[in-house]
Amino acid sequence: MKLLNALRVTAAVHALAICLQPVFAGVYLNGSPSGLRLHEPIGLALAFLGLAQLLLATIWWRAGGRWTAAVVSLLILTGEVVQIAMGYSRQLAIHVPLGIALVAASVAFAVWVGKREVVAA
Repeated sequence: MKLLNALRVTAAVHALAICLQPVFAGVYLNGSPSGLRLHEPIGLALAFLGLAQLLLATIWWRAGGRWTAAVVSLLILTGEVVQIAMGYSRQLAIHVPLGIALVAASVAFAVWVGKREVVAA
């Protein structure tokens, strides 16, 4: 149960941080360079949060939890790595819609893993 709680906290922090990304991008697009100064390091930190989430989800799965948590975490992390690459290469036609999908997936994962029913296999 402690492992699941650690996964829940990590997923919640991950979801909160990823929800800040469009806000900082909007600040930048509104003409303030401080938005990009916040958007970039949080984006990089998201990859590390995604890696921690994947690690916890995999350990939880191997300890008897749901395998879907590990698979979804792997997909989110993969998307975040692609997202970072698309951002640095200024491929906004991919970066923006992928960012929207990652926000939705991360929030949905945090909600799903936070439910009591997730414990029942």
